Amino acid sequence: MNPIKTESKQVKIYDIDKIKTQARQSIQEGAVTESYPLDLTEACRLLNEALATEILCVLRYRHHQIIAKGINYIDVAAEFAEHAEEEEKHMLMLAERINQLGGDPDFSPTAIIDRAVTDYGVTEGANLKKLIEDDLVAERVVIDVYRKLIQWFGTADSTTRRLLEKILEDEEQHADDLADLLIAPTRH
Repeated sequence: MNPIKTESKQVKIYDIDKIKTQARQSIQEGAVTESYPLDLTEACRLLNEALATEILCVLRYRHHQIIAKGINYIDVAAEFAEHAEEEEKHMLMLAERINQLGGDPDFSPTAIIDRAVTDYGVTEGANLKKLIEDDLVAERVVIDVYRKLIQWFGTADSTTRRLLEKILEDEEQHADDLADLLIAPTRH
């Protein structure tokens, strides 16, 4: 039996000469190539909102870590400290991605409150339960926002999507940790 011979057609999905020419012509653009499919200004604006939110979360968790009082304050303060450290990592990841996309990561203190999607929370006279509740509400807000951001970036910018998915995973863990603290016997 003779095998049937079929002609295979090579599908050309890119023009390497064109890509090389464009890469040389736009070398100052860093990681952003002509094929980046999203509006860079909008991508950086959305990521700067997330950055502002993470900065605010770091500040809120650190504040709550310091002012925590009550019978279980040592354990709760340690949880706040851990979350603050993770939020700071998120902050730096987002800032680096904004920079990679050619944007300016905005750390301006005057703009953080306006851009953040969460609130700072209570500042004085709060008991441990109220601090935990404020942080849990903030985590739940950012979980929903990160899900929306992941949808917006979708497959068009898989690098940013994966970064946001990692942050979302951490935020869900934070919410779970805080919900567990609310169940634990805390006295104030």
